[in-house]
Amino acid sequence: MKKVIIKKDQRGLLFKDGDYVKYLKPGKYSFNPFLKYTVLYSDVNHLLDTQGRNLNLFIEDEELVKDLIVIDVKNHEVAVHFEDDKLVDILGPGKYAYWNIMKKHEYTLFDIRNPEINGTLDSAVLNDPRIEEHIICLDVPDQTKGILYYDNVVQKVLDPGRYHFLKGPVQLNVRVIDLRQQQLDMTGQEIMTEDKITLRINFVSQYKITDPLKTVAIKDFEDQLYIVMQLILREYIGCLKLDELLVKKQEIGAFVLERLKEKSFEFGIEFVFAGVKDIILPGDIKDILNTVLVAEKKAQANVITRREEVASTRSLLNTARLMEENQTLYRLKELEFLEKICEKIGNVSLTGGGSLLEQLNVLLADRNNKTDAK
Repeated sequence: MKKVIIKKDQRGLLFKDGDYVKYLKPGKYSFNPFLKYTVLYSDVNHLLDTQGRNLNLFIEDEELVKDLIVIDVKNHEVAVHFEDDKLVDILGPGKYAYWNIMKKHEYTLFDIRNPEINGTLDSAVLNDPRIEEHIICLDVPDQTKGILYYDNVVQKVLDPGRYHFLKGPVQLNVRVIDLRQQQLDMTGQEIMTEDKITLRINFVSQYKITDPLKTVAIKDFEDQLYIVMQLILREYIGCLKLDELLVKKQEIGAFVLERLKEKSFEFGIEFVFAGVKDIILPGDIKDILNTVLVAEKKAQANVITRREEVASTRSLLNTARLMEENQTLYRLKELEFLEKICEKIGNVSLTGGGSLLEQLNVLLADRNNKTDAK
């Protein structure tokens, strides 16, 4: 008899006359030597070795299949193969049979027509060099949104984070949309007022993108936004004369902002602020306004001067009336003026007897007598 021994880490495939007969588990077997029995040994630590034979021939054996895990990978798929919860390799299209005896074999199938793999594999696995060459990593920064495209067709909006995709027939692209507050400047815009004066305006608006899909659906997004802002400005300023415009300068931003908010849904954005930075007048108009301003200021200065003169005269009149009615007050006023005169005299010469004060009193008495005589 022909003896065959199958060890614990082996399995056997029995053939008779080249045809598969049955599955042999560990143990001792005896076969008739006159019959053409052959045994194909297979190490359970590796793939089932069929030595070039079609795998379908063996997986019809129910006993054999119980100890195998068969991985059937289609043309549009890849399989991530794990052995005892550890990454082993990436399997392309084909059919694979692993002995599921001494080691636990698992796998995850991915359809490369939909290549996103986020959430299905651990980050440690995704960073493993054995799988790294099979994936594409795309980042969406904070304060942004990402528009995911498969073969130039929009798929969905991605939140900030890192995304992993399997390499395959699908062309991947992510367009990053900034959600932070942005500013659109309109500089040197020439606009004619109702009284036919052409002036230049520097205007600014600030906005935030709220719906990235609507934003990317608009060709030349900022150019179209600029045109809308330009038309609203022309509509408002064209109905005002220059004097009215200069008075209502602060109201322009509020009007434009209100009108822009009506377009928010259409553009997928939220307008935050709008306002005039500068109004630049033509040179000749500026000279005329400067002349008018100087004339107005001169007139105001003349009015103030006249007002002060009237007030001063009225004050003098009131003082004169008080001194006329009160001789003591009159006397004090005289002494006050004498004091001021004395402050400006360098030398005082005395003639005759008496002190300086007595002589001054004599002078004042003489003056008063003359006044009374009149």
